[in-house]
Amino acid sequence: MGTPSLSEDSNNCSSSVSKFILLGFPYTWGIQILLFSIFSGTYILTLIGNLCIICAVSFSFLEIWFITSTTKIISFSGCFLQFYFFFSLGTTETLFLSVMAFDRHLAICRPLHYPTVMTIQRCIRMGTCCWVCGFLYFPLPIYLISQLPFCCLNKIDHFICDPGPLIQLLCVAAPAIEIICAIYNSVLIFSTLIFITSSYILVIRVVLRVPSAEGQQKTFSTCSSHLAAVSLFYGSLMVVYVIPTAGSAAGKQKYVTLFYPVLTPLFNPLIYSLRNNEMKKALRKLFTTVRFSQRPGRNL
Repeated sequence: MGTPSLSEDSNNCSSSVSKFILLGFPYTWGIQILLFSIFSGTYILTLIGNLCIICAVSFSFLEIWFITSTTKIISFSGCFLQFYFFFSLGTTETLFLSVMAFDRHLAICRPLHYPTVMTIQRCIRMGTCCWVCGFLYFPLPIYLISQLPFCCLNKIDHFICDPGPLIQLLCVAAPAIEIICAIYNSVLIFSTLIFITSSYILVIRVVLRVPSAEGQQKTFSTCSSHLAAVSLFYGSLMVVYVIPTAGSAAGKQKYVTLFYPVLTPLFNPLIYSLRNNEMKKALRKLFTTVRFSQRPGRNL
């Protein structure tokens, strides 16, 4: 007897899919235990690092939500809800990176105007705009994909509800939907990346005018943490989402996808805090307060 084809399986299936199974990393049990330990440790370290920053300066909870929005077996509606939150948080991250590039450009290129331009009220407005725009960007492609018919093969070769593997489960070819997703991703990634690059070109021009090499290094070091985060985040984004996903190996893509929802939130607390004197002072103050409150006899 021959192996039934995908079209034969599709005809024998119900007309709708009620849930998806995220295959994740289908290795042997021993390797899965090892991966679970590594990812659990990474998750805990990410929570600890970002919570320390939140306690110190009330910042960085975006990274916690970004790495928390994944699961294993998921319903149809839950899959697309995860799709929405995961990509909305990622969009918000790109917008925040753009705002931070503008902040660095203004601080270095227009230092005298910085206090009057970057007021607390304006910072709050820009932060709010990043969150609102981030959560309003992806509903259309998510809705279009959710309205298409899915075959009975509901196993997604990924650890998230990613558009590439989801499109591969469709019972019909959907090149238009894939092009729309590629356009959405490209517009978001390249527009923000061009803005960030332009900001740093202007920063570099100013830095090169500094007479001493020590002054150049000191000035540009204020941007090094942000550049490291941008390189890590955008590098993996462009590899996975800019190129159309048809015919590409989802099994390879999911390893690259690990960078921005897992490694970026893990490294960001280290990248930003270790290069920021104000962050160091805030963390020292926090740890000093915790140690002082735990001294025996303080509450007597």
